[in-house]
Amino acid sequence: MEIPLSLPLDHDGFVRRECPHCINQFKWHHGPANEEAERQPSPPAYYCPLCGQPAGPDSWWTQEQIDYARGAIAPTAARAVEEELRDAFKRTRSKHLKVEFKGTVDTPEVPPPLTEPDDMVIVSSPCHSYEPVKVPGNTSGPYHCLVCGQAFAI
Repeated sequence: MEIPLSLPLDHDGFVRRECPHCINQFKWHHGPANEEAERQPSPPAYYCPLCGQPAGPDSWWTQEQIDYARGAIAPTAARAVEEELRDAFKRTRSKHLKVEFKGTVDTPEVPPPLTEPDDMVIVSSPCHSYEPVKVPGNTSGPYHCLVCGQAFAI
């Protein structure tokens, strides 16, 4: 079963991320930011631009994104469970036993879509400038390259 989900981007094409180590939020560009970025392989890990710690590509979800995904998946999962239960009860037939499925499984509401404000400022590392990130405006660095973790100042 596939359930498509999409996360909102800001007007510059950045998606919000959260470091699994320092729990600070930043944004990275969704998709290649330019032609040079299109030619580069995806790194096996990314580095937090704020604390410099690495983590795998699927480790950067914000709590709001996780909550939204769970909420968006729940109605489809509830309907699938109900269908399986109905099918299971239909197959349970015997002259000595009668099983009926009455009622329905409570189906939760789909949560409202997430929104992405146009906050934060764009910074680019000198070593991998094709992977810009957005950091909170109230931070002063040093920052770390998303691709290799190298520290840099602005």
